[in-house]
Amino acid sequence: MNWGVFEGLLSGVNKYSTAFGRIWLSLVFIFRLLVYVVAAERVWSDDHKDFDCNTRQPGCTNVCYDHFFPVSHIRLWALQLILVTCPSLLVIMHVAYRKAKEQRHRSAGGDDRRCMYPNPGKKRGGLWWTYLLSLVFKAGVDVVFLYIFYQLYRNYTLPRLVKCELPPCPNVVDCFISRPTEKSIFTLFMVVITCVCIVLSLIEATYLIGKRCRECLLAGSGDSRRHSQDGALSHADWAWAGGLFLGRVGCYKV
Repeated sequence: MNWGVFEGLLSGVNKYSTAFGRIWLSLVFIFRLLVYVVAAERVWSDDHKDFDCNTRQPGCTNVCYDHFFPVSHIRLWALQLILVTCPSLLVIMHVAYRKAKEQRHRSAGGDDRRCMYPNPGKKRGGLWWTYLLSLVFKAGVDVVFLYIFYQLYRNYTLPRLVKCELPPCPNVVDCFISRPTEKSIFTLFMVVITCVCIVLSLIEATYLIGKRCRECLLAGSGDSRRHSQDGALSHADWAWAGGLFLGRVGCYKV
């Protein structure tokens, strides 16, 4: 892994995120990615090799392992991490697109032209929607993977013993999983961190929507206040014009 490129991506995501987004990013990097790279891969490295069944029937162990573990636990986590972090990269790409568009706009009309994006990283317009949809997508991905893990491993725990009677096994055989307690602890840890990340994503989405609604309400109240002031000024102007007209009429009569 090229840690320099990864550090650049993380700094870019952190730059354009809110406070909740920075907390989410820290959780993903420290408690999910580093735990996966440093510890989880080693725990599941002997998953298939140490799956023992009390039979010497050729193919029985492989069939039973495929039945109880249709998808590799560690590869599911890797896919989850990839899908969860991709939306944040889309936000960076959107900001880069804005910067490139602003640069083309300036080069075409000179520096005196009005800026299209005074602050390309400000969450307005399409970037606001991109950021909001990325939060919804991240929370949705985590929820889907929690459901998948629950369907594969009931209560997110691995049993010490499983019984298998699939062919070519001659009868019901007992199969033993290597280090089930350690794997269950890691699984529960990942599930708890995933739940915290889901809550943070939903809180951040609610914060963005609430902030946008507040800005719209303040803008609407400001417009109505300006309209009322303009109306009051127009009434005063009409009264002044009427008084001036009556004064001139009186002068003509005299």
